[in-house]
Amino acid sequence: MSPVLPPTAVVFDLDGTLLDSRGDIVAALNHALLTTGRSPQPAQVIVRLVGDGSRALCARAAKIPEDAPEVDELVRLFLDYYKQHPLDFTRWAKGALEAIEALASMENMALGICTNKHRSATDVVLRALGIEDRFGAIVAGGDTKERKPDAAPLLLAAKQLGAMPAAVVMVGDGPQDILCARNAGTWAVGVESGFSTVETLVQAGPDVTVRDLSMLPGIVQRWREPTTKIKLR
Repeated sequence: MSPVLPPTAVVFDLDGTLLDSRGDIVAALNHALLTTGRSPQPAQVIVRLVGDGSRALCARAAKIPEDAPEVDELVRLFLDYYKQHPLDFTRWAKGALEAIEALASMENMALGICTNKHRSATDVVLRALGIEDRFGAIVAGGDTKERKPDAAPLLLAAKQLGAMPAAVVMVGDGPQDILCARNAGTWAVGVESGFSTVETLVQAGPDVTVRDLSMLPGIVQRWREPTTKIKLR
């Protein structure tokens, strides 16, 4: 069932949603793999592994269990490299800056980030971009015991923004984001231009999908209109 409150907050995923960060993720991960004597992986393979945090990413790329002791070293190497090279290849996703500006200009609208990206890497990237103060809440990997698709990270972001979950719009490019929104009782917008396939995104059950973030402000504004029919799915 879709939320029944007009949106008062929009919470974004980071990688694949606000940022096209695939180049820097691929470089950092292949550095970790090569340093530990493993074979590098093609970019298109690595991108499909992104979304569940750095530990899951490293384990999947190395084809070992997530709880294997060797993963600790892979994560350390990955994060160390990534924090030294946060923006070598990273670019804003299409329409991202415009969407942030348009949403921020709406009355009584709060903005946040909810990502499975490790907290240290998230902070480095946002500082390098100079936008950390644009968001009233930034919830990253490790801030809660559970990660998306569990509801906990998004509920924490909603609490920090002072918004009821039913009035929050979760925007993401992966099924983790959409399922997190469903679990938290928020609106869910799927971004088709991210890292996941459109089919995978749609199967997760968003209220709506957008080609890119340029379409987002108009949709949020429509949901804020008192005459809007809430049921979209």
